[in-house]
Amino acid sequence: MGQAMDNTAGAHPALAVRGLRYEVAGRVLLDSVDLQVAAGESVAVVGPSGSGKSTLLGCALGLVRPSGGSVEVAGANLSRMRQRRLEQHRSRHIGVVFQFGELLPELTPVENVALAALLGGTEARQAYERSEQLLKELGVPMEGVPTGHLSGGERQRAAVARALVNEPTVLLADEPTGALDAATRDSVTELLFSVPERWGCALAVVTHDPAVADLADQCWELTDATLVRRGAGVRK
Repeated sequence: MGQAMDNTAGAHPALAVRGLRYEVAGRVLLDSVDLQVAAGESVAVVGPSGSGKSTLLGCALGLVRPSGGSVEVAGANLSRMRQRRLEQHRSRHIGVVFQFGELLPELTPVENVALAALLGGTEARQAYERSEQLLKELGVPMEGVPTGHLSGGERQRAAVARALVNEPTVLLADEPTGALDAATRDSVTELLFSVPERWGCALAVVTHDPAVADLADQCWELTDATLVRRGAGVRK
């Protein structure tokens, strides 16, 4: 069983996974998994396909209900929330970057990012202003270009902006560079691991790529349903 980083920055870590267990069809994917990430810190979880990485991320999102243990985001236990409260808490405190961006290709980057803010309850003018600011900071074209016409790297940068627009406590990334070429991967990876310091949130990245994982403050491998420490990352 792995014991991830201790949080000394406040009363609660931004993300706290404690004693997590998940079993399906008689197969144990997660067994007594512990993971804690403080605001301003990053962690990477690696492991082969089928090891349970996506299940762990799903539990952290509140989309997968664990068989045992708990997941706390911003000090609140997701497993104890009713669905509506869970959705509100997720919108307010969790941002997600997926492997393929999951943006609407017919919308502009500003519209894609603003949509997330609007769904989170932000007033329209503020949502669009915040979206434009983020996209400008992240170097994404905004001049009326449909998102589907952007390069892979630009789409992922737009996806990062969408994940940040509601100022989340935790940013989760699921194989965020898996569909990118090496040069674009390096650019997006550098951006992702700058997020904790620049925006003050915690970052948890699930990846199969050791070049990505090495940039995290801490790296863990999910093997035999438990987390095993792989040593400190290079960004300390």
